[in-house]
Amino acid sequence: MTTEINHSETIGGSPALGARLMSVDVLRGFDMFWIIGADSFVYALNRMTNTPVVRFLGRQLDHAEWEGFHFYDLIFPLFIFIVGVSLVFSLSKNREAGRAAALIRIVRRSVLLFLLGIFYSGGLTNPWPDVRLMGVLNRIALAYFFAAILFMFFKPKVLAILSMVLLAGYWALLTFVPIRDIQLTRDSLSHQAELEKDYGTAQLFKTPINFSAMKESAAWTTAERFFYGTNKRVSGKFGRGYNLADHSDFQYLPGRKYDVFFDPEGLLSTIPSIVSCLLGVFAGLLLKSRSVPDRRKVVYLISFGILASVLGWMWHFQIPVVKKIWTPSFVLVAGGYSSILLGIFYLVVDVWQAKRWCKPLVWMGMNSITLYLADSILRGFRRLSPRVVGGDVSLFFNSHVAQGSGDLVVTATGMLLAFWLVYFLYKRRIFLRL
Repeated sequence: MTTEINHSETIGGSPALGARLMSVDVLRGFDMFWIIGADSFVYALNRMTNTPVVRFLGRQLDHAEWEGFHFYDLIFPLFIFIVGVSLVFSLSKNREAGRAAALIRIVRRSVLLFLLGIFYSGGLTNPWPDVRLMGVLNRIALAYFFAAILFMFFKPKVLAILSMVLLAGYWALLTFVPIRDIQLTRDSLSHQAELEKDYGTAQLFKTPINFSAMKESAAWTTAERFFYGTNKRVSGKFGRGYNLADHSDFQYLPGRKYDVFFDPEGLLSTIPSIVSCLLGVFAGLLLKSRSVPDRRKVVYLISFGILASVLGWMWHFQIPVVKKIWTPSFVLVAGGYSSILLGIFYLVVDVWQAKRWCKPLVWMGMNSITLYLADSILRGFRRLSPRVVGGDVSLFFNSHVAQGSGDLVVTATGMLLAFWLVYFLYKRRIFLRL
């Protein structure tokens, strides 16, 4: 792992310098802006003025509880979509020559990013099995790996067919494969324990507990007993902890799971995330094409985005839009919105050449992985900013300006620190290369 200016070698990084599309960097930076905590601005505003508009924005900057789609649910699939766009520019030359070397680089980058994902989730801080193997960076690594391999070997028409097969196959698995008639949530398992008059274990399900202790506790043993002791089978279930993806994680995903019994970045739900990346590949192929006029590219991107999102919401009536198991309908909705955003950014930045406003987002977009890891190591830039404007400074704003304005200042300072970091790296031409 080195630090170089060669962005064509970066996972989720920029296109090659000779064919740079600033809009891709800007869109990635826009995505990172929300990932590292820009939502805190709205939360701070909500504390200052609890208006209907601010409350609506606050709801959009939190994930949907299960079914449905909020703006914040777009952030992760948008990044995977952008990874797909970028790999078209970085791998196109190797697709025709030096394929073996390119495959080695794909494997190397994927493995390094996967290991960074484990590090991001805590690494080996805790003993096994309290180590999380699947997470955001891990999913990006897997989606990139499979999408890049497919891109290297297949033409766009074949990739389109494979995308439909993967989505249809995942849909068929979730819809038709029977699962045990049990919901793997703490509340449901606690209720079942209460029905057996095992009140001690029922209380354990309700009590916050670290994963290692959970694995060794009566609660985990009881959950396994309930699960494997359930003989009744059902199909076509998509509820929280009550679907094939979550049940597969409980049975087959080792290590710590984000939701104790299952993981939103679990095993089966990785399959449709590959399609999310491939949708970005199709967008990248369109942007790279010299036979399509720039303005028509915008029309195609936005038109496809509208069509995909409409189809996704229509599919929602059969299989709901659920980010945490990456349902096929979610793939289409998120991919559609991502395509629309890319079309808008491409129009403004690369077609209209309106570039002055977006330099800070370029800094973020060109060092996205570095910024993401730094935010994890620092436990959020917003947690660092109180050292600069916390205490009496924050109290002064709350007392003399408006209640909640101190929180707004703390949040703004955290974002400025993040922008300062990426600006510092950009000016010194330091970029994380995998």
